[in-house]
Amino acid sequence: MEIGIVLDLRNPVQWERPWKDHYARSLELCEEADRIGIGGLWFTEHHAFEDGYLPQPLTFAAAVAARTRQARIGTSVLLASLRHPVQLAEEAALVDLISGGRLELGLGAGYRVHEYSMFDAEFTKRYTSTERVIAEVQRLWKQKEVTPMPLQDPLPLWGGFFGPRGARVAGRLGMGLLHTSAELLEPYRAGLAEGGHDVADARMSGLIPIMLADDPEAAWPRVAPHLAHQRNSYQAAAVVGTGNPPPPPVTAEELLKHRGKILGGESGALAEKQMRRRPKDPYGELGALEILTPEAAADRIRGLVKDVPVQHLIFWGSVGAMPDDLVVRHIELLSGRLAPLLR
Repeated sequence: MEIGIVLDLRNPVQWERPWKDHYARSLELCEEADRIGIGGLWFTEHHAFEDGYLPQPLTFAAAVAARTRQARIGTSVLLASLRHPVQLAEEAALVDLISGGRLELGLGAGYRVHEYSMFDAEFTKRYTSTERVIAEVQRLWKQKEVTPMPLQDPLPLWGGFFGPRGARVAGRLGMGLLHTSAELLEPYRAGLAEGGHDVADARMSGLIPIMLADDPEAAWPRVAPHLAHQRNSYQAAAVVGTGNPPPPPVTAEELLKHRGKILGGESGALAEKQMRRRPKDPYGELGALEILTPEAAADRIRGLVKDVPVQHLIFWGSVGAMPDDLVVRHIELLSGRLAPLLR
């Protein structure tokens, strides 16, 4: 079970750095995380976010691949149906080769109408088109119709889908599932069987909404404004192009007041319940961030993933562009203290 971080490269105006410096610092952070032993560096995708959310994760992953040596390099996730299968197969192969065979390719359907409009893609058919693109990429590699080929054979593929339907799609395609919910294990296994794959090969990974700190109480007031920005930007972006207004923004003060209650701490089931109450907020669980010591986090995580075949645990490397010292210490604690506890 590997410990990794996911980076979205946000650069909000209230904490903005010059963009050249911001990307240079992000690459340095990946190098440092690799040096101290982080197990995975994952990159995610969104388009036209006001804070400059990373739009092309494989492009950035190629740069990271050239500057690191050990960490797995993943996408969590890349939006498959916004790309031509040949382009996706070629770009992923190049990143795998540059990295020396370290790519973990996470693919998803997304949830934003506006992103599909930008690419002249059909939002209502996103699951069908995503499955079609992934199957075609697999075929292109299997039949060697593109060059060069990835170094790994097969290259690890992950389905970043919400809900039973997506879990079944991931299984049918023989992918891992980028979700750690035990509730999705059975539909995922059903999909594996339906696609003619060995159910014993089931593998799951996913985002764990926990940040590590030596003193969580001292860290909370510094993280809360950044968590509020992250959550509000997701909710605002989700409704662009739908005609629906975003929900009222959450404030840093509200997050501080309710931490350990509505926003995490009491149980994973509570976070899941909160997410179900907000059907228009597919990233609602991000509001359930907990800030814990490594020892408390290890206990919490054991309970969250005890019933699923977990391969990668992925944590936010930075929450809403939070301060560098908190980011670096969080990564140090992930690799230096949490990983040995879980191992």
